[in-house]
Amino acid sequence: MTYRKVSLSSGEYFHIFNRGNSKQKIFLDEKDRERFVKLLYLSNSKKSVNFRDDIVSQKIDAFDFDRGETLVSIGAWVLMPNHFHIYLTSPTPGVGDEEMKRNEENKSNITLFVHKLCMSYVKYFNKKYDRTGALFEGPFKSVHIENDGQAKYLFSYIHLNPLKLIDPNWKENINKNIDITLKYLDNYNWSSYNDYYGILRKENKILQRKDFPDYFSDIKSFKSEIFSWLKYE
Repeated sequence: MTYRKVSLSSGEYFHIFNRGNSKQKIFLDEKDRERFVKLLYLSNSKKSVNFRDDIVSQKIDAFDFDRGETLVSIGAWVLMPNHFHIYLTSPTPGVGDEEMKRNEENKSNITLFVHKLCMSYVKYFNKKYDRTGALFEGPFKSVHIENDGQAKYLFSYIHLNPLKLIDPNWKENINKNIDITLKYLDNYNWSSYNDYYGILRKENKILQRKDFPDYFSDIKSFKSEIFSWLKYE
């Protein structure tokens, strides 16, 4: 059993993350990333969702599935080659579905969501690559977000994290080659960066922005402000 310094209580904000076992890659191609992004949406449901039965067999897009009531609210996310980050909260006091309560009475909504997400993805990954065993490096990690400065830094860190793929020292060099930096982020599809920048896409449905502070005066301020928030570290 995993014990956490801060319980994953409803009404609190958390940084959730995990990486591949022995730092191995958990996304090997575009299809892997696409599946995980769809699972970010589908796993956030009090329903039991089976990807093959509910999506593939019904011949529908995952984002068109009526998932019903959600377990958590997601404020930001990013996929990297061997890990992921999610900024989330559980605004409800507990799981509403009675059967889920009986089966998972000792788990928080956040734990239920992350377990559904990771288990579904591991099942897909192991079948696709004909492998067995653990994919992730133990239980997911969590950090309690305690103040506004920490929240702003996390928001920046998540959305700017892909920059390490083109520059390992991205935080130190953040103001160099700014045009190249912004172009790279604009074209990186595996985060919620473009959702905040106003790009209309199906992945918009992953976020529940109403449950998070509205930090931006307008869309244009988004890019400049997330760079400035790195100073909160």
